[in-house]
Amino acid sequence: MTAFPPPRRIDLATGIALSVHEAGQGPAVVLCHGFPELAWSWRHQLPALADASWRAIAPDMRGYGDSDRPEAVEAYDMTHIAADLVALLDALDLEKAVFAGHDWGGFVAWAMPVLHPERTAGVIGINTPYVPFPRTDVMRMLTGGDDDKLYILWFQEPGVADPVLHRDTRLLFEKLMIAGIDPVQVASRMAEEGFDMNPFRRLGELESLGEPILPPDELQVFIDTFERTGFTGGINWYRNIDRNNEAHPGVGTQRLELPCLMVTAEWDPALNPMLAANMPNLCGDLEMKMIEKCGHWTQQERPDELNAILLDWLGRRRGDLS
Repeated sequence: MTAFPPPRRIDLATGIALSVHEAGQGPAVVLCHGFPELAWSWRHQLPALADASWRAIAPDMRGYGDSDRPEAVEAYDMTHIAADLVALLDALDLEKAVFAGHDWGGFVAWAMPVLHPERTAGVIGINTPYVPFPRTDVMRMLTGGDDDKLYILWFQEPGVADPVLHRDTRLLFEKLMIAGIDPVQVASRMAEEGFDMNPFRRLGELESLGEPILPPDELQVFIDTFERTGFTGGINWYRNIDRNNEAHPGVGTQRLELPCLMVTAEWDPALNPMLAANMPNLCGDLEMKMIEKCGHWTQQERPDELNAILLDWLGRRRGDLS
C-alpha cells in the first residue's frame, strides 16, 4: 500500500497556508478531519484511496497542526473554512472534488454543496450527518443553564477551556482515543453520575471504559502536535456555531441532489446514528451504511471496514463523481 505521504504547505488565496498530504491520481477526494484531530487521522484512508486510483488530499484544517492558526475567533466560521477548501482546489488546479468529513470535518463536507455547489462532486459523511448547525440556546435547555456540563457550551468563552486541555495533552488523548462503548454502559454511568457531557474538564477522574485504539507511536503524533500548537484553533470552530447558523441556514435544511454517502457508527456517543434519520428526506441520491459496535473515531478504530465502504461506493459512482 502507498505510504502516508509527507505534507507540503500550500499558500491559499484566502490568505493562509494549509499543510496538505496528497497521494494518487484520478478524481479528487478531500478528507476533512474533526476535533481534536489532524490530517494524520486519515492515514489509513488516504493510501487506500490513492491505490484505488483516486487523488486523495488530506489537509490539516485551518487552526490545526502545521496549517496556519489565525488569532481572530471569527476567522474560524464556516464561510472561511469552506473558502479554504475552494482555494485549495484552485491551488491544485482542480475543478471539483468529493468532500469526505468526520466530526467537525463532516459539517464542512455537508456545507460544501450548499455554499459551493459548483465545486462539489459528492459528499461522504462519516459519523456526522447532514443536519443544521447546533444552537447554543437549544443546548442550554439540556443542561439547565450549567455550561460546564456540556463541552460545546464550555468551549464558548475564549481562554476557559484552552489551557485546561493543554495542561495534560497526553492524558487527554489517552482518555479520548478509545474504542466504542455499549450505550447501555454509558447510560448506566450517566444514571449514577448525572448528566455530564464534558469529559474534557475532568479527565483525571474518568475511568476508561473503552479499549485504546492507537498504538503508542500513533498516539504520540497527536500528543506531540497538540503540545506544540495548543487547542485554541480547533476550539474556535465551536465558538462560531451560532454565527454559522445565522449565516448559512440552508446547511442541513436545503435538499441535496448530488451523490451522497452517510456512514454511521453504532456506538458513537456524540453522533448517534439516529441523528441521520431524516437524511433520506433531504438527500435525493443517498446511500447509508452503519458500522456496528464502532465508536466515534471510525477511521482509526475500524479502518478496514470504513475503507471497504468508501472504495465500494466511490468505485460504483466513479462516473458520476468524475
